[in-house]
Amino acid sequence: MSSTSATIDHHHDHTTTTGIPNKKLVMWAFLASDCMFFGCLIATHLIYRLHPPPGSPNPKDIFSIELTSFSTFILLMSSLMMALAVNAIQKGNIKSMRWSLLTTIFFGAIFLGCQVYEFQHFVHVYHLTITNSMLGTTFYTLTGTHGTHVAIGVFWLILMYVRSFQPKNTAADRGWFWRGLLHIAAICGAVLFSIFAVIGLTHTLQAGEGFTAFLGHDFGLVIGLVATLGLSMFLARPRGQVAFDQANAIDVESMGLYWHFVDIVWIVIFTAVYLLEYL
Repeated sequence: MSSTSATIDHHHDHTTTTGIPNKKLVMWAFLASDCMFFGCLIATHLIYRLHPPPGSPNPKDIFSIELTSFSTFILLMSSLMMALAVNAIQKGNIKSMRWSLLTTIFFGAIFLGCQVYEFQHFVHVYHLTITNSMLGTTFYTLTGTHGTHVAIGVFWLILMYVRSFQPKNTAADRGWFWRGLLHIAAICGAVLFSIFAVIGLTHTLQAGEGFTAFLGHDFGLVIGLVATLGLSMFLARPRGQVAFDQANAIDVESMGLYWHFVDIVWIVIFTAVYLLEYL
């Protein structure tokens, strides 16, 4: 393993004119364009907050800084786990990389669950929609676009995780492709069931009811979550050598760049949209 790692340079590619691997260069170019896109959305929100139209609601009466601070902390921890996944694959530790990716997926799902709950709360309790006020238009457009980026990142993480199980000899294991598709579907199902189960439990507790009432209302969600988690664990059983090693580190690094960018953008959004209202 030491001799293999010595021959692989994960940071420079001497076959390119820039010295940067093409995959990483393409990702940097995409992130640069995405940075300008988010810059326009953030600037639009700030302009309308500085000059709010008559009758605009007060964000401090709507926002929950505690919930948003919690989801921000979770997203920052997911960035740490993503960095550990990159470090693990660079050392050839596939098992550690998989656990780090799963933890990143879990944290990403928590963040998405918090955002879905926040949107539901704003719409049903405060009647803030994307069409009835300029605050709702800029807020939902900005945070919803970021949430879409997080959802894409979570799906990409799932694909990378399942890809790490691809057998080295695909000719001898012809069912790996369909097994991989089933594995992806199982993890996606577990993520969705967990998000809506947590939201359902939160609503039940807020209504003053107990866990038993939650099981009565959302028993199907719990069964779906247990079933998809069990299927995911079954499909993750070791099946021999895999075609995923240190040579694939550049793929995980590129995915890490995207995930870290999404986290940095959220820090800017959290500051510009939420914290500035309390200064």
